[in-house]
Amino acid sequence: MKILDWYILKRYLLTFAVMIMLFIPIGITVHLAEKIGKIIDNNVPMGEILIYFLDFTIYFAHLLFPLFLFLSVIWFTSKLANNTEIVAFLSSGVSFSRFLRPYIFGATSVAAFSILLGLYLAPNASKGFNDFQYKYLKGRKEVNTNVLKQINDNDIIYVSNFDAKSKTGRNFTLEHFNDGKMSFKISADRIRYIEKDSTYRLNNYVKRKINAHHDILEVTRRKDTLFSFDLEDLTPEEYIAETLKYNELVHFIDREEKRGSSNIGRYKLELYRKWSLPVSVFILTIIAVAVSYRKRRGGMGVNLAFGICIAMVFVFFDKIFGTLASQSDFSPLLAVWFPNIIFGIIAVILLINAKR
Repeated sequence: MKILDWYILKRYLLTFAVMIMLFIPIGITVHLAEKIGKIIDNNVPMGEILIYFLDFTIYFAHLLFPLFLFLSVIWFTSKLANNTEIVAFLSSGVSFSRFLRPYIFGATSVAAFSILLGLYLAPNASKGFNDFQYKYLKGRKEVNTNVLKQINDNDIIYVSNFDAKSKTGRNFTLEHFNDGKMSFKISADRIRYIEKDSTYRLNNYVKRKINAHHDILEVTRRKDTLFSFDLEDLTPEEYIAETLKYNELVHFIDREEKRGSSNIGRYKLELYRKWSLPVSVFILTIIAVAVSYRKRRGGMGVNLAFGICIAMVFVFFDKIFGTLASQSDFSPLLAVWFPNIIFGIIAVILLINAKR
Protein backbone atom coordinates (compact mmCIF):
# COMPACT_ATOMS: atom_id res chain seq x y z
CA MET A 1 0.00 0.00 0.00
CA LYS A 2 1.17 3.52 -0.76
CA ILE A 3 1.42 6.49 1.60
CA LEU A 4 -2.03 7.74 0.54
CA ASP A 5 -3.61 4.39 1.37
CA TRP A 6 -2.00 4.17 4.81
CA TYR A 7 -2.89 7.78 5.57
CA ILE A 8 -6.61 7.32 4.81
CA LEU A 9 -6.79 3.83 6.35
CA LYS A 10 -5.30 5.06 9.64
CA ARG A 11 -7.69 8.00 9.71
CA TYR A 12 -10.63 5.65 8.94
CA LEU A 13 -9.88 3.20 11.77
CA LEU A 14 -8.71 5.81 14.28
CA THR A 15 -11.74 8.07 13.79
CA PHE A 16 -14.09 5.09 14.10
CA ALA A 17 -12.40 4.01 17.35
CA VAL A 18 -12.53 7.56 18.74
CA MET A 19 -16.20 7.91 17.80
CA ILE A 20 -17.02 4.73 19.76
CA MET A 21 -14.92 5.84 22.74
CA LEU A 22 -16.69 9.22 22.77
CA PHE A 23 -20.25 7.93 22.65
CA ILE A 24 -19.96 4.86 24.88
CA PRO A 25 -19.00 6.80 28.06
CA ILE A 26 -21.99 9.06 27.40
CA GLY A 27 -24.24 6.00 27.09
CA ILE A 28 -22.79 4.49 30.28
CA THR A 29 -23.25 7.76 32.19
CA VAL A 30 -26.88 8.15 31.10
CA HIS A 31 -27.64 4.49 31.85
CA LEU A 32 -25.92 4.65 35.25
CA ALA A 33 -27.81 7.82 36.19
CA GLU A 34 -31.07 6.05 35.35
CA LYS A 35 -30.29 2.81 37.21
CA ILE A 36 -28.11 3.96 40.13
CA GLY A 37 -31.04 3.97 42.58
CA LYS A 38 -31.92 0.32 41.95
CA ILE A 39 -28.26 -0.71 42.00
CA ILE A 40 -27.81 0.84 45.44
CA ASP A 41 -31.13 -0.52 46.75
CA ASN A 42 -30.16 -4.07 45.72
CA ASN A 43 -26.61 -3.81 47.16
CA VAL A 44 -25.11 -5.05 43.90
CA PRO A 45 -21.44 -6.15 44.32
CA MET A 46 -18.92 -3.87 42.61
CA GLY A 47 -17.50 -6.75 40.58
CA GLU A 48 -20.89 -7.52 39.05
CA ILE A 49 -21.43 -3.82 38.28
CA LEU A 50 -18.12 -3.61 36.39
CA ILE A 51 -18.89 -6.77 34.40
CA TYR A 52 -22.38 -5.42 33.68
CA PHE A 53 -21.02 -2.18 32.23
CA LEU A 54 -18.46 -4.09 30.18
CA ASP A 55 -21.34 -6.12 28.75
CA PHE A 56 -23.31 -2.88 28.27
CA THR A 57 -20.38 -1.38 26.33
CA ILE A 58 -20.30 -4.30 23.89
CA TYR A 59 -24.10 -4.41 23.68
CA PHE A 60 -24.36 -0.65 23.05
CA ALA A 61 -21.53 -0.65 20.48
CA HIS A 62 -23.12 -3.52 18.55
CA LEU A 63 -26.53 -1.87 18.64
CA LEU A 64 -25.31 1.43 17.13
CA PHE A 65 -22.43 0.04 15.09
CA PRO A 66 -23.59 1.34 11.66
CA LEU A 67 -24.35 4.80 13.05
CA PHE A 68 -20.89 5.16 14.63
CA LEU A 69 -19.19 4.03 11.43
CA PHE A 70 -21.20 6.29 9.14
CA LEU A 71 -20.64 9.42 11.22
CA SER A 72 -16.93 8.72 11.67
CA VAL A 73 -16.34 8.33 7.91
CA ILE A 74 -18.27 11.52 7.14
CA TRP A 75 -16.35 13.36 9.87
CA PHE A 76 -12.81 12.61 8.75
CA THR A 77 -13.60 12.72 5.00
CA SER A 78 -15.16 16.17 5.45
CA LYS A 79 -12.01 17.29 7.27
CA LEU A 80 -9.91 16.05 4.36
CA ALA A 81 -12.18 17.95 1.94
CA ASN A 82 -12.09 21.17 4.00
CA ASN A 83 -8.29 21.02 4.09
CA THR A 84 -8.34 20.56 0.26
CA GLU A 85 -6.39 17.30 0.67
CA ILE A 86 -8.88 15.37 -1.47
CA VAL A 87 -8.60 17.96 -4.22
CA ALA A 88 -4.84 17.47 -4.14
CA PHE A 89 -5.19 13.70 -4.34
CA LEU A 90 -7.60 13.75 -7.26
CA SER A 91 -5.69 16.53 -9.07
CA SER A 92 -2.54 14.42 -9.03
CA GLY A 93 -4.21 11.95 -11.38
CA VAL A 94 -5.67 9.57 -8.80
CA SER A 95 -9.07 8.30 -9.94
CA PHE A 96 -12.02 8.32 -7.56
CA SER A 97 -12.07 4.50 -7.57
CA ARG A 98 -8.38 4.47 -6.60
CA PHE A 99 -9.07 7.08 -3.91
CA LEU A 100 -11.85 4.85 -2.56
CA ARG A 101 -9.60 1.78 -2.20
CA PRO A 102 -8.27 2.46 1.34
CA TYR A 103 -11.84 3.05 2.47
CA ILE A 104 -12.73 -0.42 1.21
CA PHE A 105 -9.73 -1.87 3.07
CA GLY A 106 -10.92 -0.11 6.21
CA ALA A 107 -14.50 -1.31 5.69
CA THR A 108 -13.20 -4.87 5.28
CA SER A 109 -11.41 -4.66 8.64
CA VAL A 110 -14.47 -3.22 10.38
CA ALA A 111 -16.77 -5.78 8.70
CA ALA A 112 -14.54 -8.62 9.95
CA PHE A 113 -14.73 -7.16 13.44
CA SER A 114 -18.52 -6.85 13.16
CA ILE A 115 -18.75 -10.56 12.25
CA LEU A 116 -16.68 -11.49 15.32
CA LEU A 117 -18.78 -9.15 17.42
CA GLY A 118 -22.12 -10.43 16.11
CA LEU A 119 -21.32 -14.15 16.17
CA TYR A 120 -19.51 -14.43 19.50
CA LEU A 121 -18.92 -11.30 21.60
CA ALA A 122 -22.34 -9.62 21.41
CA PRO A 123 -24.36 -12.75 22.38
CA ASN A 124 -22.26 -13.25 25.52
CA ALA A 125 -22.54 -9.56 26.37
CA SER A 126 -26.28 -9.55 25.72
CA LYS A 127 -26.76 -12.55 28.01
CA GLY A 128 -24.80 -10.90 30.82
CA PHE A 129 -26.57 -7.58 30.25
CA ASN A 130 -30.07 -9.10 30.32
CA ASP A 131 -29.31 -11.46 33.21
CA PHE A 132 -28.16 -8.50 35.31
CA GLN A 133 -31.26 -6.52 34.30
CA TYR A 134 -33.62 -9.27 35.41
CA LYS A 135 -31.62 -10.08 38.53
CA TYR A 136 -31.23 -6.58 39.94
CA LEU A 137 -32.95 -3.86 37.91
CA LYS A 138 -36.38 -5.14 36.90
CA GLY A 139 -39.18 -5.47 39.38
CA ARG A 140 -41.57 -8.32 40.00
CA LYS A 141 -43.91 -7.04 37.34
CA GLU A 142 -41.27 -7.79 34.72
CA VAL A 143 -42.47 -11.29 33.94
CA ASN A 144 -43.31 -13.32 30.88
CA THR A 145 -47.09 -13.72 31.09
CA ASN A 146 -49.40 -16.37 29.64
CA VAL A 147 -46.76 -18.57 28.03
CA LEU A 148 -48.38 -21.23 25.84
CA LYS A 149 -46.01 -23.35 23.75
CA GLN A 150 -45.98 -26.60 21.87
CA ILE A 151 -42.54 -27.95 22.74
CA ASN A 152 -42.69 -31.07 20.54
CA ASP A 153 -45.21 -33.11 18.56
CA ASN A 154 -46.89 -34.40 21.72
CA ASP A 155 -46.46 -31.85 24.53
CA ILE A 156 -47.93 -28.42 25.20
CA ILE A 157 -46.93 -26.30 28.21
CA TYR A 158 -48.62 -23.32 29.81
CA VAL A 159 -47.66 -21.00 32.66
CA SER A 160 -49.64 -17.92 33.66
CA ASN A 161 -46.48 -15.94 34.40
CA PHE A 162 -42.77 -16.58 34.73
CA ASP A 163 -40.33 -14.46 36.72
CA ALA A 164 -36.87 -14.67 35.12
CA LYS A 165 -35.22 -13.26 38.25
CA SER A 166 -36.37 -16.07 40.57
CA LYS A 167 -36.85 -18.65 37.76
CA THR A 168 -40.35 -19.25 39.10
CA GLY A 169 -43.67 -19.66 37.32
CA ARG A 170 -47.27 -19.97 38.48
CA ASN A 171 -50.26 -22.04 37.35
CA PHE A 172 -48.17 -24.47 35.32
CA THR A 173 -49.67 -27.20 33.13
CA LEU A 174 -48.23 -29.76 30.74
CA GLU A 175 -50.54 -31.68 28.42
CA HIS A 176 -49.32 -34.82 26.62
CA PHE A 177 -51.13 -36.10 23.51
CA ASN A 178 -50.99 -39.38 21.61
CA ASP A 179 -52.68 -39.57 18.20
CA GLY A 180 -54.51 -36.33 18.88
CA LYS A 181 -55.92 -37.48 22.24
CA MET A 182 -54.72 -36.32 25.64
CA SER A 183 -53.08 -39.19 27.54
CA PHE A 184 -52.06 -37.29 30.68
CA LYS A 185 -51.96 -33.79 32.15
CA ILE A 186 -49.60 -32.42 34.79
CA SER A 187 -50.52 -29.29 36.75
CA ALA A 188 -48.96 -27.37 39.63
CA ASP A 189 -49.58 -24.10 41.44
CA ARG A 190 -45.91 -23.22 41.22
CA ILE A 191 -42.89 -24.34 39.18
CA ARG A 192 -39.31 -23.38 39.99
CA TYR A 193 -36.11 -24.24 38.18
CA ILE A 194 -33.42 -25.75 40.44
CA GLU A 195 -30.19 -24.75 38.72
CA LYS A 196 -27.98 -26.98 40.87
CA ASP A 197 -29.68 -30.20 39.70
CA SER A 198 -31.16 -28.91 36.40
CA THR A 199 -34.56 -30.07 37.63
CA TYR A 200 -37.96 -28.44 38.15
CA ARG A 201 -39.67 -28.29 41.54
CA LEU A 202 -43.47 -28.43 41.39
CA ASN A 203 -45.66 -27.39 44.32
CA ASN A 204 -49.13 -28.96 44.69
CA TYR A 205 -48.32 -31.41 41.93
CA VAL A 206 -51.20 -33.23 40.21
CA LYS A 207 -50.81 -35.77 37.40
CA ARG A 208 -53.96 -37.04 35.73
CA LYS A 209 -53.62 -40.13 33.52
CA ILE A 210 -56.56 -40.47 31.19
CA ASN A 211 -57.75 -44.01 30.46
CA ALA A 212 -60.72 -45.34 28.53
CA HIS A 213 -62.76 -46.23 31.61
CA HIS A 214 -61.32 -44.22 34.50
CA ASP A 215 -58.65 -41.66 35.26
CA ILE A 216 -55.69 -42.17 37.60
CA LEU A 217 -54.67 -39.26 39.82
CA GLU A 218 -51.23 -38.78 41.33
CA VAL A 219 -51.20 -35.98 43.91
CA THR A 220 -48.26 -34.80 46.01
CA ARG A 221 -47.36 -31.62 47.85
CA ARG A 222 -43.94 -31.25 46.21
CA LYS A 223 -42.19 -33.07 43.38
CA ASP A 224 -38.79 -32.60 41.75
CA THR A 225 -38.66 -33.86 38.19
CA LEU A 226 -37.11 -33.46 34.74
CA PHE A 227 -38.90 -32.13 31.66
CA SER A 228 -38.09 -32.15 27.96
CA PHE A 229 -38.35 -28.35 27.69
CA ASP A 230 -35.63 -25.87 28.57
CA LEU A 231 -35.71 -22.89 30.90
CA GLU A 232 -35.46 -20.57 27.88
CA ASP A 233 -38.91 -21.80 26.82
CA LEU A 234 -40.28 -19.86 29.80
CA THR A 235 -37.94 -16.86 29.85
CA PRO A 236 -38.85 -13.54 28.15
CA GLU A 237 -38.83 -14.15 24.42
CA GLU A 238 -37.64 -10.73 23.33
CA TYR A 239 -34.00 -11.41 24.13
CA ILE A 240 -33.55 -15.19 23.82
CA ALA A 241 -32.19 -15.06 20.26
CA GLU A 242 -29.72 -12.26 20.88
CA THR A 243 -28.03 -14.21 23.71
CA LEU A 244 -27.20 -17.25 21.55
CA LYS A 245 -24.05 -17.71 19.49
CA TYR A 246 -24.49 -18.45 15.81
CA ASN A 247 -24.46 -22.26 15.92
CA GLU A 248 -26.66 -22.26 19.02
CA LEU A 249 -29.09 -19.88 17.33
CA VAL A 250 -29.32 -22.04 14.19
CA HIS A 251 -30.07 -25.10 16.36
CA PHE A 252 -32.56 -23.11 18.44
CA ILE A 253 -34.45 -21.89 15.36
CA ASP A 254 -34.55 -25.39 13.90
CA ARG A 255 -36.02 -26.72 17.15
CA GLU A 256 -38.56 -23.90 17.41
CA GLU A 257 -39.69 -24.44 13.80
CA LYS A 258 -40.38 -28.09 14.59
CA ARG A 259 -42.39 -26.96 17.60
CA GLY A 260 -44.42 -24.55 15.52
CA SER A 261 -43.31 -21.51 17.52
CA SER A 262 -45.05 -18.23 16.71
CA ASN A 263 -41.81 -16.26 17.28
CA ILE A 264 -39.76 -17.72 14.44
CA GLY A 265 -39.75 -14.37 12.63
CA ARG A 266 -38.16 -12.65 15.63
CA TYR A 267 -35.49 -15.33 15.95
CA LYS A 268 -34.64 -15.33 12.23
CA LEU A 269 -34.27 -11.55 12.28
CA GLU A 270 -31.43 -11.93 14.78
CA LEU A 271 -29.84 -14.68 12.68
CA TYR A 272 -29.93 -12.73 9.42
CA ARG A 273 -28.69 -9.51 11.03
CA LYS A 274 -25.41 -11.21 11.86
CA TRP A 275 -24.62 -11.23 8.13
CA SER A 276 -26.43 -8.10 6.95
CA LEU A 277 -24.49 -5.80 9.29
CA PRO A 278 -21.06 -6.48 7.69
CA VAL A 279 -22.56 -5.74 4.26
CA SER A 280 -24.05 -2.48 5.53
CA VAL A 281 -20.52 -1.44 6.59
CA PHE A 282 -19.45 -1.29 2.93
CA ILE A 283 -22.67 0.40 1.79
CA LEU A 284 -22.57 3.11 4.45
CA THR A 285 -18.86 3.70 3.85
CA ILE A 286 -19.43 4.35 0.14
CA ILE A 287 -22.39 6.66 0.84
CA ALA A 288 -20.42 8.56 3.50
CA VAL A 289 -17.47 9.15 1.15
CA ALA A 290 -19.72 10.11 -1.79
CA VAL A 291 -21.59 12.79 0.20
CA SER A 292 -18.58 14.30 1.98
CA TYR A 293 -15.57 14.20 -0.37
CA ARG A 294 -16.46 17.61 -1.85
CA LYS A 295 -15.77 20.85 0.00
CA ARG A 296 -19.12 22.55 0.67
CA ARG A 297 -19.97 26.14 1.48
CA GLY A 298 -21.49 25.19 4.82
CA GLY A 299 -18.41 23.20 5.79
CA MET A 300 -18.35 20.02 7.84
CA GLY A 301 -21.61 20.84 9.60
CA VAL A 302 -23.64 20.43 6.41
CA ASN A 303 -22.10 17.02 5.72
CA LEU A 304 -22.68 15.88 9.29
CA ALA A 305 -26.30 17.05 9.27
CA PHE A 306 -26.91 15.26 5.99
CA GLY A 307 -25.15 12.17 7.30
CA ILE A 308 -27.19 12.09 10.49
CA CYS A 309 -30.41 12.31 8.44
CA ILE A 310 -29.33 9.38 6.25
CA ALA A 311 -28.30 7.34 9.31
CA MET A 312 -31.63 8.00 11.00
CA VAL A 313 -33.51 6.91 7.87
CA PHE A 314 -31.42 3.73 7.76
CA VAL A 315 -32.18 2.96 11.42
CA PHE A 316 -35.85 3.82 10.84
CA PHE A 317 -36.10 1.37 7.93
CA ASP A 318 -34.35 -1.31 9.96
CA LYS A 319 -36.71 -0.90 12.93
CA ILE A 320 -39.90 -0.65 10.86
CA PHE A 321 -39.25 -3.76 8.79
CA GLY A 322 -37.89 -5.61 11.81
CA THR A 323 -41.14 -4.93 13.65
CA LEU A 324 -43.17 -6.07 10.63
CA ALA A 325 -41.26 -9.36 10.45
CA SER A 326 -41.51 -10.08 14.19
CA GLN A 327 -45.23 -9.31 14.46
CA SER A 328 -46.61 -10.46 11.10
CA ASP A 329 -45.96 -12.85 8.23
CA PHE A 330 -43.53 -10.45 6.54
CA SER A 331 -40.35 -12.26 5.46
CA PRO A 332 -37.54 -11.83 8.06
CA LEU A 333 -34.94 -12.22 5.30
CA LEU A 334 -36.46 -9.38 3.26
CA ALA A 335 -36.94 -7.26 6.41
CA VAL A 336 -33.25 -7.50 7.29
CA TRP A 337 -31.91 -6.98 3.78
CA PHE A 338 -34.39 -4.37 2.55
CA PRO A 339 -32.48 -1.38 4.06
CA ASN A 340 -29.24 -2.71 2.53
CA ILE A 341 -30.92 -3.13 -0.85
CA ILE A 342 -32.37 0.42 -0.84
CA PHE A 343 -29.21 2.06 0.45
CA GLY A 344 -27.08 -0.13 -1.80
CA ILE A 345 -28.90 1.35 -4.80
CA ILE A 346 -28.37 4.84 -3.36
CA ALA A 347 -24.66 4.05 -2.87
CA VAL A 348 -24.29 2.96 -6.51
CA ILE A 349 -26.03 6.13 -7.78
CA LEU A 350 -23.88 8.39 -5.59
CA LEU A 351 -20.73 6.53 -6.63
CA ILE A 352 -21.51 6.91 -10.33
CA ASN A 353 -22.14 10.66 -9.86
CA ALA A 354 -18.93 11.03 -7.83
CA LYS A 355 -16.85 9.45 -10.61
CA ARG A 356 -18.07 11.98 -13.19
